[in-house]
Amino acid sequence: MAEKKDYLKEVIQHIDIKEHNVVPLVESMEKMAFTARDLNRAAKIYNMMLNDKECAVILTLAGSLFSAGLKKTVFDLIENNMVDAIVSTGAIMVDQDFFEALGFKHYIGSQYSDDNELRDLHIDRIYDTYIDEDELRICDDTTAEIFDSLEPRPYSSRELLWHFGKYLEEKGGPKVNDSVVYAAYKKNVPIFVPAFSDCSAGFGIVMHQHKNPEKHVSIDSGKDFYELTQVKLKHKETGIFMIGGGVPKNFTQDIVVAADILTEDAPMHKYAVQITVADVRDGALSSSTLKEASSWGKVETTFEQMVYSEATLALPLIAGYAYHKGDWKKRSPKELSKLYEKSEVGA
Repeated sequence: MAEKKDYLKEVIQHIDIKEHNVVPLVESMEKMAFTARDLNRAAKIYNMMLNDKECAVILTLAGSLFSAGLKKTVFDLIENNMVDAIVSTGAIMVDQDFFEALGFKHYIGSQYSDDNELRDLHIDRIYDTYIDEDELRICDDTTAEIFDSLEPRPYSSRELLWHFGKYLEEKGGPKVNDSVVYAAYKKNVPIFVPAFSDCSAGFGIVMHQHKNPEKHVSIDSGKDFYELTQVKLKHKETGIFMIGGGVPKNFTQDIVVAADILTEDAPMHKYAVQITVADVRDGALSSSTLKEASSWGKVETTFEQMVYSEATLALPLIAGYAYHKGDWKKRSPKELSKLYEKSEVGA
């Protein structure tokens, strides 16, 4: 029988958009057709968001993105003031980013592996990528340690991820400096995970609450929604750059409706781009078009673009185009985490 080391050999490498000037390639796609032309328009719309001084840019993330090599792309968007808030699944931020910040890795694998053998070796598979299950358990335990250290009360996911960033600052190892969670903590970019229990942090909070049945940390989903809605209340002009669909997509689109209920004067998201492989014909949320979202009063249709492509192909091209165009250099940091500073005082 093979050993764990026989599988966990080649490490996933995160693509560096700074090393590849894709501007000529993406611009040449304007004269093509189908997805190439869609991607060109999406890249231009994202760059328009960065040029609009009043626009708050919200990035949404769903799918196994960082395990697939896209962590550094998002890290560079934060470091270079190209995103103002993030809404994500828990797996991306905790099981993939925070996990790597603790010093662990994702490995190149194969979708044709013997999954029974992988299970026996404590190796988890994401299509053609491997993760060491024993290391994931350490990640689970670390999140429980963070929860144990906090004042027992309800928290939004943004507050909890702020504490994850603080933990990395105080106790992190050599891999902290390319962590999205840590970069967002330093740059005052709030991260929201509306389904926060659906990841290693969920196992951590189960352990924490089991050990502390009377007084414990809990996750306040209503506070999550209200805090993200404050981004819309603060910035009438917003743009959304959505990778995948799911809860992060709907959560971010819904803040327009929530803000309108509170003020009766909340404009729809001015700019919107979505990268997805979901099929629109089944009526599902992940596949619903941005034009469909307009019927709900969530997205304007002037500057919107769907890109039907897998994220590891499309995201580096769109993000790389905007990075090498360089218009982000004229942006002023919005530091939206400062909207909630009272939540962190004394915590």
